[in-house]
Amino acid sequence: MSAVAIPCQSSSCPNGHPASRLECPTCNKLGIKGSFFCGQDCFKANCEHAKKTHKIIHDIATKQPLLDDPNINKDGTFNPFGTFKFTGTLRPVYPLSPKRQVPQHILDNAPDYINDGIPTSENRRAGQPPKILTAEEQEKMRAICKLSREVLDIAAAAIRPGITTDEIDAIVHNATIERGAYPSPLNYRNFPKSVCTSVNEVICHGIPDQRKLQEGDIINIDVSCYKDGYHGDLNETYPVGRVDDDSLRLMRTARKCLDEAIKLCKPGALFRDLGKTIEPIARQNGCSVVRTYCGHGINDLFHCAPNVPHYAKNKAIGTMRPGMTFTIEPMINLGHWDLEHWPDDWTAVTIDGKRSAQFEETLLITDTGVEILTKGTPRKDLLE
Repeated sequence: MSAVAIPCQSSSCPNGHPASRLECPTCNKLGIKGSFFCGQDCFKANCEHAKKTHKIIHDIATKQPLLDDPNINKDGTFNPFGTFKFTGTLRPVYPLSPKRQVPQHILDNAPDYINDGIPTSENRRAGQPPKILTAEEQEKMRAICKLSREVLDIAAAAIRPGITTDEIDAIVHNATIERGAYPSPLNYRNFPKSVCTSVNEVICHGIPDQRKLQEGDIINIDVSCYKDGYHGDLNETYPVGRVDDDSLRLMRTARKCLDEAIKLCKPGALFRDLGKTIEPIARQNGCSVVRTYCGHGINDLFHCAPNVPHYAKNKAIGTMRPGMTFTIEPMINLGHWDLEHWPDDWTAVTIDGKRSAQFEETLLITDTGVEILTKGTPRKDLLE
């Protein structure tokens, strides 16, 4: 089947913007649509369809590979941020695979950001108090959270040395679609994949790519699914084969931080008090708590009130009430709590390159306490 012809995208096309089929190959690999040009001159001069990240990748991907070029591997993969000063040893491995397809019957009932990346409903409700779900809405949350747990468990079962995070993304995407759901991260604020995979020093929002997992890595898989108007959200950090004692201590600490915080949840509890329990546990185990990212409300919106910080002495507003649904998801570092981002504007990494682990559950406040909507089977490797 031939490519669809659309007008030349060059802003200064000398040929009157004719129908064109010359597509930028890097845009295509990244899942960026509509980057077509009528000839080589327009392409070379005006392929500026995407943002700064694509320009960096484009410059590397389209230049002539050199034998001594450290950014381009023999198999055609490359580090798109070759001049960036990384904090640790992890490197991105591009090109990204094309954007994964979603069947039309699921798109017809998908979130409002699937086309332009803008969560309009979230923006409209910003600043409003947490939503109290009806009994019917709570049942929908139970269903989507159970589905999301199933998808995470399927992805976790595939973890092994040699698998790429992109292959894990495909597993998550396909398992979500098979269950009639939409993968919530896909195109949310232009995130390019269906799941976040955060390896070693990546704290959160890692973009699945062509890097193969290695023995001794740790990986966080953050799954979010949407169906019948509601989102479910959870994540866990897993070992890849055998890991060192520090990594095991880190994962156990992160899990304990979450579990002890959940024990505090009940009607009348203050969101700001969760950090008072989480941070001392982290410190007792030689770890720190990330402050930049927090838990969040979740229901028919992916992210909404309340904000749920995980560190002590925070100023979070709000009291837990029956019918509220939200996540707790402490990010725990072996080193300093601070972070920085890779040039993709998504991948958050530890400032010192040391490892980070995270666990997340979606919770429902009931009349008598709390229900863990995404609850799974306890893991033996996390038992001390």
